Amino acid sequence: MQFWKMNGAGNDFIVLNNLTEKLPESVFPAIARALCERHLSIGADGLMVVDAPTQGGDYRMRFYNSDGSVGEMCGNGARCICRYGFENGLAGETQTVETTAGIVTGRRIDRRLYRIRLNDPTVLRLDYPVEVDGVRYPCSYVELGDPGLPHAVVPYHNLANAEENELRELGRKLRWHPAFPKGTNVNFYEITGEDQVLLRTFERGVEDFTYACGTGTGSLVTVLTLQGKVSGHRTAVRMTGGELLVDVEREGSRVTDLYLTGPTNIVCKGEVTDEDLSL
Repeated sequence: MQFWKMNGAGNDFIVLNNLTEKLPESVFPAIARALCERHLSIGADGLMVVDAPTQGGDYRMRFYNSDGSVGEMCGNGARCICRYGFENGLAGETQTVETTAGIVTGRRIDRRLYRIRLNDPTVLRLDYPVEVDGVRYPCSYVELGDPGLPHAVVPYHNLANAEENELRELGRKLRWHPAFPKGTNVNFYEITGEDQVLLRTFERGVEDFTYACGTGTGSLVTVLTLQGKVSGHRTAVRMTGGELLVDVEREGSRVTDLYLTGPTNIVCKGEVTDEDLSL
């Protein structure tokens, strides 16, 4: 199998082109688990598979978390796969990508910078407090697309200096909290300046913090914009892996368009020769 290794603001992915590999869908969870294991294989937060479109798009993006579970969509992954599509002649500078959560459009800004229109918020609860170990946390909750990609948005004081293990344990408890029946990604944030936000995301399917989360970034800025805490125009969100920009267009309390802009990086290209991988 031929592969690309890419990352978007530190959120890293393995990309396979099933238009040429022609593998059955049933093998992708096992491939994701094997190839995403950092010590035994290539290592990544997730696997992306380019496949034939079924809804009139340029191509289909299948996304699998590192544990093999299906992801509805991935914002940083979509930016990376738009670059993959452009550089492999699958689409032009403007692209239409089919995802499990719905259609995503992307635009090439320059060689490394890509902008995508994220899936629309389909569930939005600005005031959704959740109790953990007797402490009430002032959460918000967002789902992007249909079926919705779930995100909890949680303010956290002095996030930059948070004790890592304590934050991870809280992230894990919120991720599995019964208030979120389908599980959730957990986005801890702190506003650090005008239209400047610090974010740490505990991702389901990875079951740990990732360097960045594109849909989490979009969900966070959606909440903060509707709460009047940021403008929603080129709001900069800083994560471990870098910075992403979000633009929120709305009519009153309804979000009409949600855009995510950020860098992409082609880390390497090669052939999978893993002798432990059995298909």
